[in-house]
Order: sequence, then C-alpha cells, then structure tokens
Amino acid sequence: MHYICQIFSNFASNFIFSSMSIVKIKDKTFETSITEAQIKQRVKELAQQISKDMEGKNPLLIGVLNGSFIFAADLLREMTIPCEISFVKLASYEGVLSTGKVREVMGLNEDISGRTVIIVEDIVDTGRTMRQMLESLGVRRPASVHICTLFVKPDKLEEPIDIAYAAFSIPNDFIVGYGLDYDQQGRGLKGIYTLVE
Repeated sequence: MHYICQIFSNFASNFIFSSMSIVKIKDKTFETSITEAQIKQRVKELAQQISKDMEGKNPLLIGVLNGSFIFAADLLREMTIPCEISFVKLASYEGVLSTGKVREVMGLNEDISGRTVIIVEDIVDTGRTMRQMLESLGVRRPASVHICTLFVKPDKLEEPIDIAYAAFSIPNDFIVGYGLDYDQQGRGLKGIYTLVE
C-alpha cells in the first residue's frame, strides 16, 4: 500500500489538475485554449477534405513522433478512403524551447517511390523541421508530398513551405495536450492548454 501511495505521490508532484480549465505540469501552469470538442470537429473536417482530395490514391500518412500520434490516429479513423500509415521520429525541442537543430531519431522504412504522401505533424512553427522532412522524403521520389498539421504558428514561420491542411492557426504560445508535451508530460490531456506566463 505504501508503494502505491508513493507512486501516486510522485505522479502528483509532476502533474497536478487544479481545475478543469487550469493544469499544473511540473513547474509550469497552463490554461485551456482549445476544447476536446473543437479538436474533434476540426480533425473530422480535415479527414473529410483529405478523403475528398485524395480519392482513388491510397495515400501514405507519415506521422511525426512523438507529438502527432494522437492526431494521426484520430485523423486515420475519420478517413473514408483506403490509406496507410507509418511513423518517423524527429526532435528539435528541449523543454519549451526549440533547439534550432533537427535530429532524426527513427527513419522511414517504407518504399514511397510513386506514392502520394501526407506528412501528419502536431505543430509547425519555424518550419525548419518540416523543411528537413520534405528534403528527406524528396530523394525517395514520391509522386507528391502534402503537409497536414494540427497547429501552425504563422508569425513564427521562417521557411516557405506549403501547408495543405491545417486544423488551427495559433499565436506563438507554448501549448500542451492532445499529444503535445512539456518535458514529456501532458500528452494525454484531451484539450489544448496554453502556458500561463
């Protein structure tokens, strides 16, 4: 019993719900900015649009881990056309700041030559990660590559990339929830929470 209490105590010290609209994760406080219902609606709308645009193409969705895994799963379940999914892992964040350096951790094994590819990303801010991803995929000769992101920060974009599908355009704030994390915590939150300064 003491062991279970200690586990709960350790968990609670890192991840504390103080109310439905405010959460504390480690040393940071976040408040609700986008609800679960709003996310579900936009994901459904994106899936419908992609299904319409890609009809007859059997696209390959490539989810960028870790942040996009919930978004990619929900998007896939809302698709109405045959499609496939795979994942790659890229990293450029430490804590709440982008390091500016992209490190590929786990690559893509599928043959994408001649395939219609849709990159499924959680968030595009500077666009540097996405630019590297596009260059990496381009040498594999896909028929086309499209970007689908849950969030885009237009004021922070530095790279001229074409984002075909974006669920939300947001300010340059740090957010958690729905797959996005702060120091590996908060991914399981059903809504989106913005850092309170």
